[in-house]
Amino acid sequence: MSAGTTVKLSRDCAAIQIPVGTEVTLKAATPVDIVQTLGGTYTVHSMGGLFRIDGKDADALGLTPETATATASPAPQAVSEQAVWGVLKTCFDPEIPVNIVDLGLVYDMGVEPIPAGGHKVFVKMTLTAPGCGMGPTIARDAQQKILSLNGVEDASVEVVWDPPWHQSMISAEGRKILGLG
Repeated sequence: MSAGTTVKLSRDCAAIQIPVGTEVTLKAATPVDIVQTLGGTYTVHSMGGLFRIDGKDADALGLTPETATATASPAPQAVSEQAVWGVLKTCFDPEIPVNIVDLGLVYDMGVEPIPAGGHKVFVKMTLTAPGCGMGPTIARDAQQKILSLNGVEDASVEVVWDPPWHQSMISAEGRKILGLG
């Protein structure tokens, strides 16, 4: 199954209403159109609105959840900035088919060792619009994916508004995906 597919939910399913960020429950047998399947989450259209469904609820859509690419390790390992950037590229705005890195939403990222072992990762990011209710959801998604990396013991993702985001911050790859040349 892919984007553009219509299915009926096989069970009640938690979702987040886009763009307000309100948690809702979509009822079993509700027809939904899958409009985006990126980063292990699903954007669906139903009842005149858009909703984000977490990967753990893929079975409600008749899909198999993506398996995590990183697994927890009992012994902390060195964490590379490259690995963190890689996992951030698996985070998507549910309305835009470009990851948050290529959208230019990530302003700063750092990795610091923790004295007890392991690493702390901090990220400063923004959103395409200050009123976007999906900010906490996108930030939480980024944080959870960072925490899935071997050796990461703590992660913070802060949403900031300075400097304001604008389209010139989109990478060449992101511009190509969006058809912005």
